Amino acid sequence: MVQNVKKLSVLVVCQEGSLPALAPERAPNRGEGLWRPVQDVSETLQSLGHQVQILGIDDELAPLRRAILRQKPDVVFNLVEAFMGIGAYDQHVVSFLELLRVPYTGSGPRGLTLSRDKALSKKILSYHRIKIPQFQTFALGRRPKRRKGLEFPLIVKSLVEDASYGISLASLVHNDEKLNERVTFVHERVGTDAIAERFIEGRELYSAVLGNDRRTVFPTWELRMTERGSEEPLIATEKAKFDLAYQDRKGVIHTSAALPAELERKIMQLSRRVCRILGVDGYCRVDYRLDHEGNVYFIEANPNPDIMAEAEFANSAEFTGISYSALLERILRLGLSRHPAPSIVPPGE
Repeated sequence: MVQNVKKLSVLVVCQEGSLPALAPERAPNRGEGLWRPVQDVSETLQSLGHQVQILGIDDELAPLRRAILRQKPDVVFNLVEAFMGIGAYDQHVVSFLELLRVPYTGSGPRGLTLSRDKALSKKILSYHRIKIPQFQTFALGRRPKRRKGLEFPLIVKSLVEDASYGISLASLVHNDEKLNERVTFVHERVGTDAIAERFIEGRELYSAVLGNDRRTVFPTWELRMTERGSEEPLIATEKAKFDLAYQDRKGVIHTSAALPAELERKIMQLSRRVCRILGVDGYCRVDYRLDHEGNVYFIEANPNPDIMAEAEFANSAEFTGISYSALLERILRLGLSRHPAPSIVPPGE
């Protein structure tokens, strides 16, 4: 049972399309991935005795400011993943909360900015001698041309989108023709710059990190597909994350990686380093590939990852004995510690 010193006024902020009453109708396939975290968080916090209000925002910050002035929340539980329909703009919402000096959960703007750009985060971590796959970026509107030395196979993704948006089995390419086709797909369909990185054959691992200055790393989690073909590559595609029928057909499961103790310690230490270097606090999921020789490659950091009750982060915490309600309580307390001084929100009109 979770013990609270004080019941809090919590403002849960998300995209307007993620409101539980609306999202299932708007996006039946990806709907659960959108509204379920909002529902799980809000219902669990209410069950703990907190006063919870939910606010959906879309393309303006005025409603957020008004809600803060009206409710005067102790903390904002930030579930915003995009603003004005642009994923990279989530950092600006957090910056707005920073300027208002309102405590909020999850990562600050620096961690969001550095992690969102997959190439920038890899460059920074490579400088710190953290192993990364070779990669190349392809700017939107420019004709793709692979640089010398970048070897196939390559996996092509959006440079800044998360949640495997735009990733499918066709994202894995073995020649320049397919590379050009997939980069063009990202440019035209996703609408962002593209990144192509050397595909690391092996296991897909996730490391859940919780904390601001002192970080706790939960046991490493793993994506498995028990029903995929022997020649089919293991890729965390958009369908693998959001399509329930595909998940059943491929036997998609997320489970403890059950790594040897020495390798587990290495990944935990590495995840702490990654979050410290990139300035990520609150809670984060760090994604790796483990090749057949035991080499660990950093793929990307995901501040404010999916926090619904059945997602990898919560499952990894529960594996250590931390219930979902206790996890959310710890996330709230981390948010409160961000700005211990009273809010300096200016008077409203």
